[in-house]
Amino acid sequence: MNQENSVSTSRRGFLRASGSVTAGLVAAPYIFTGRAAELSPGDTIRVGLVGCGGRGTGAAKQALAADKNTQLVAVADVFENQLKNSVLTLGRDSEVGEKVKVEATKQFVGLDGYQKLIDSGVDLVILASPPGFRPEHFKAAVAAGKHVFCEKPMATDAPGVRSILESVAEAKRKNLAVVAGFCWRYDLARREFFKRLHDGAIGDIRAMYHTYYAGPVKPMQPPSARKPGMTDIEWQLRNWYNFTWLSGDGLTEQGVHSVDKMAWAMNDVPPLKCTAVGGRQTPNHEGNIYDHIEVNYEYANGVRGFVVHRQIPNCYGENRDYIMGANGVGNIGARRSAVEFVSAKGELQWRSGAAPRDMYQVEHDELFASIRLGKPINDGVRMAYSTLLAIMGRMAAYTGQEISWEQALNSQERLVPEKPSWDMSLPAAPLPIPGKTRFV
Repeated sequence: MNQENSVSTSRRGFLRASGSVTAGLVAAPYIFTGRAAELSPGDTIRVGLVGCGGRGTGAAKQALAADKNTQLVAVADVFENQLKNSVLTLGRDSEVGEKVKVEATKQFVGLDGYQKLIDSGVDLVILASPPGFRPEHFKAAVAAGKHVFCEKPMATDAPGVRSILESVAEAKRKNLAVVAGFCWRYDLARREFFKRLHDGAIGDIRAMYHTYYAGPVKPMQPPSARKPGMTDIEWQLRNWYNFTWLSGDGLTEQGVHSVDKMAWAMNDVPPLKCTAVGGRQTPNHEGNIYDHIEVNYEYANGVRGFVVHRQIPNCYGENRDYIMGANGVGNIGARRSAVEFVSAKGELQWRSGAAPRDMYQVEHDELFASIRLGKPINDGVRMAYSTLLAIMGRMAAYTGQEISWEQALNSQERLVPEKPSWDMSLPAAPLPIPGKTRFV
């Protein structure tokens, strides 16, 4: 199927089409396609992990803790030492170690390891590789009829987002669970906050301001760290956060959490357009991501959403959300219990208590419970929307242009190599320059 032709080119038409598909699927009978979609309460859910870094290893532990009858049976990564360390760490864990049943033949190393894992007899796949690979991995998992936990973001370019949307629709048809790694959506205090917000706690939303001021997540290694014979792909994968095709830039990889909360406040209805400013203040050798971006999103009802993201060391740090309404302000702090509404007169209206459960664990608890009940969760459309919102902001910052939702959705800029191979020549793209870098 041609991706460009399969997605509506108008914002209104796209939303209408998405709603029609969803409505049709609700009315239609479930389509069962293989063991994963037909698991009974007594069946062991066999989990496979693709991407064995810290987040992937953590997600695997949470998956094993979410259901008493789960096992980790396969792992995949491009780096063998990372894979081995993950299996060793999980196997030694006092809570879930006995559930780690990964035989040597189910440890897949290489760029094609994800497919070998999917074909190895797993029921659920955790996707935690660098996000540039996410659309390809997600498509393969859904095609094979596997439930998916999909870390954020879901893509690094618009063609990837369109692929994700197509796979999401296929997952719905196959009755497969798709839970996104937008963890704040599974934080109980924030769920209560947004429920109250949508119920009118501070009146109509007027503006939103979201901050994500932080230090570098994975600083680029110096050129001297590149060993003789190391290929472009290996070098970039070892420094994946610093290349746009792999990470999507800091706004798309990290700041997307703030973007997702803005989308949540607006009931996941996309904005009309955005403008942005950004650049690179600190040296990054051959890396090509910005270290600061500020985006101004404009919605149809006149609401403005401002998202600011910075990754520069020794600077002021803050991760908060401020939602201004006609009758007050909603504040979300970095701490999980710091969630409140304040009236227009400055009086505290409501403040949440500490969250009784860890949101990372809640993600998996609800994922596995939905599979057992035969009512699988599917976060697919909103996870794709939030990802595209961040990409849209990056596009505006990189080009210096105003970018509409339709432009972002239908962009032809393909950052990810179509068939990446370990020995291919892949020079790093130059750092974008606003006013010179063109929107594609």
